[in-house]
Amino acid sequence: MGKTHNSKSASVDGSSSAGVRPFGWRDKIGYMCGDFGTDFMFVFAGTWFMIFYTKVMGIPGTIVGTLFLLARVLDAVMDVTVGVVVDRSKDHPGGKFRVTMMRFTAPLVILSFLMYQTFAINSAMWVKIVYMSVTYVVWCFFYSCVNIPFGSLASTISAEADDRTSLSTMRSMGGTIGGLILGIVAPIVIYQKVDGHQVIRGGDGTHIFAIVAAVVSIAAFIGYLICYFNVTERVHPDPDQNAKEGEKRSPVHMIANAFSSRSMLGIVAAALCLLVAQLFSNQLMTYVYTDVFGSAALASISGLLGTAVMFLVVPFVKPLTRRFGRKSICSFASALGAISMLLLFVIQTRSGIVFLVGAVFMYFALMGFNLVIWAMITDVIDDIEVTRDTREEATCFSCYSFARKIGQAVAGELAGLSLDWVGYQSGATAVQSAATKTALYNVATLVPGMFFLLTFVCLVIIYPLSRDRVLYNVEVLRVKRKGITGEEARLLVKYEGITPTGTAPEGSTIEWPDFHELERARELSARTGVAIRDPQAEASTDNDQ
Repeated sequence: MGKTHNSKSASVDGSSSAGVRPFGWRDKIGYMCGDFGTDFMFVFAGTWFMIFYTKVMGIPGTIVGTLFLLARVLDAVMDVTVGVVVDRSKDHPGGKFRVTMMRFTAPLVILSFLMYQTFAINSAMWVKIVYMSVTYVVWCFFYSCVNIPFGSLASTISAEADDRTSLSTMRSMGGTIGGLILGIVAPIVIYQKVDGHQVIRGGDGTHIFAIVAAVVSIAAFIGYLICYFNVTERVHPDPDQNAKEGEKRSPVHMIANAFSSRSMLGIVAAALCLLVAQLFSNQLMTYVYTDVFGSAALASISGLLGTAVMFLVVPFVKPLTRRFGRKSICSFASALGAISMLLLFVIQTRSGIVFLVGAVFMYFALMGFNLVIWAMITDVIDDIEVTRDTREEATCFSCYSFARKIGQAVAGELAGLSLDWVGYQSGATAVQSAATKTALYNVATLVPGMFFLLTFVCLVIIYPLSRDRVLYNVEVLRVKRKGITGEEARLLVKYEGITPTGTAPEGSTIEWPDFHELERARELSARTGVAIRDPQAEASTDNDQ
């Protein structure tokens, strides 16, 4: 079972912890800056990597898309491997996840810079492909080594549900701010208008991507440093919490345990579909704005509006999740994304402003999902602990990251194939035909719309963690952290009248277990101080009245 040093929670022995800074804004800002660093590199690669290698280096889109597919599949396997290794490693006084994250940050940001070099631009095609592939695959490896411990941090910073919602929101804000800066500044810096057409600044052999990549890498490193020095890990697992009679669980068992959970399967399926919708859209939207509508400024405005949407949504996240639950919020958001993109496909607008309006509704969908998704991962980690009595944060997060990487692979491959299918012409100064522009518009709207729809289906049908079940899990773990077993905690919570389908109102009839369980619940209540609703005492009170 996990020990918590949160000021709001009791430690395992029931005493309040001392000497640990309470959860607060330092943690929120630090975690936000960590995701700023992560997404600054991730969004730059997701949006501009393919553009750099197709337009500048002259590599066909199919080859770049195939690299995305193969690298992401390999990366997904690396994520799960890193997760298991981190969970099986020893804790550190400064926090296991923070320390592991910083060990790999420097090589990650260096690789992020090296991916966008043009010294091999006049070399043979195979040389360019080899350089592109090696740097990208190695970058993906170090990205896993940083991102898995960083993502696992959320469940150790605080055990409180509201704190985790705040962390999820702040993390998404950090990524969105990074995306905003890239979305507004990068198109203006990288593109310029020549003879009425948008072309890459500097033309063939340009160094503009290397300059932008250097700025991105330095900013990302600073973000990770801020995270490291401001975030505190308060929930530390007992060394033998998942062992039985001194037996250590095997990596295969750890992975199988995570993937056999319905809550994990639901979030994995939904995340995979959402990532395809989001990243496919990210990769092709710049092409649509610059080639179909002939305006790099629209791409910048689109990024600005995306951030404006985030700030509009953020104040409502916590009250809405308290009222409806995270599953309901994400289901509604996914449906909105499907409607907005499929409607753009149907109307076939040739107005950049109308297209931009449709994109804004898609941003509402993405923000509604992304602002709470990280808290949903901690919900899944909690659910596995409640149902399986095991807690392996890094393994669970890596399984979710596995789905994200598969989604990225599918999105990259689809984007590359789509560019070739529509007849897109490579080259920094290439101009596309009318037929290519129409086909590009169609795939950029239809494919994301269908995957938003699939996300909605996965959440509604597979993912089981409703608002009531999440609250039930939180209460079970709150009681468990008073120094009792998972089975005992579930028994106490049952006698509190709290179930996975909701809390029974006072005075209602509750189906109670047998007398021996009732006696056990009374004993646990006396030991832990958790008040229970004793049906015999209630019956006696009713008779006296």
